[in-house]
Amino acid sequence: MADLDGLKVAKDYHVDTPFANQQGFYVKGANSLDWGMKKHLSNIFDPKSGNTVMFAFDHGYFMGSTAGLERLDLLLPKLAPYVDCFMGTRGAIRACVPPEITKAIALRSTSGSSMLQDDLSHEIVAVDVEDAIRMNADCMACQVFIGGDGQLESIDNLSYLINEGFRYSIPVLGVCAVGKDMARTGRYFKLATRIIAEMGVQIVKTYDCEDFEEVVAACPVPIVVAGGKKLPERDALAMAYNVIQKGAHGVDMGRNIFQSPHPEAMAQAIRMIVHEGATDAQAWEFFQDAIH
Repeated sequence: MADLDGLKVAKDYHVDTPFANQQGFYVKGANSLDWGMKKHLSNIFDPKSGNTVMFAFDHGYFMGSTAGLERLDLLLPKLAPYVDCFMGTRGAIRACVPPEITKAIALRSTSGSSMLQDDLSHEIVAVDVEDAIRMNADCMACQVFIGGDGQLESIDNLSYLINEGFRYSIPVLGVCAVGKDMARTGRYFKLATRIIAEMGVQIVKTYDCEDFEEVVAACPVPIVVAGGKKLPERDALAMAYNVIQKGAHGVDMGRNIFQSPHPEAMAQAIRMIVHEGATDAQAWEFFQDAIH
């Protein structure tokens, strides 16, 4: 076991220095992957901006009929022109995403307790890799609890999916879950995202925090930032702008899109920030014009 005594405390993340191993392929940390992995990643991340707009609608697997997601069959086709990747369960995707919509698919591959049990930390691998292949999924998403109850189980789930992913050239998205007893600090996310990346995932999904630019610099694969709880539209746009400026390669705005009174306009405004280099002020001006 590594000796924890005498570890260097002061760290230099070189936040102003671009990722070094970036020759040959534009997705961070993916140079040495095979063609199939790179093809899936190019479906998720735009080749021009290098970023992605994900739309998560997998909330129903533990929350049931969530406000704003009552009719996925009506919502998803409307949002498809403005997002790059749909993140959902196989049941919702098969039933509600028309196959002619050619957006990337992040397939929720783990599942567990419902919110009625108030404990979501003990998940299992719920989707066989063969079904991910049948669905032509571009990545398999796995919830990972670091530093709390359920850590070992979730790392076991993650390891299984990563091994299967390498076998069949399907990337894995490690979703950094924060247990109810864990603090959302920069120190925690530096630990959690790095552990998840070192396990072998190709993408990490996490949250904004203080010193976020250091979290990004220390993670050798792309970070996509979760929108989290519903924010006022102006605040959600500011958050998206700030994390992109600090090195995130995308945002996954679920509730901040589908719980907005104007989800299509919100998705377009987010896209302006992520792909077109717009500021949050410019995106907010667009949003206001779009809804009036």
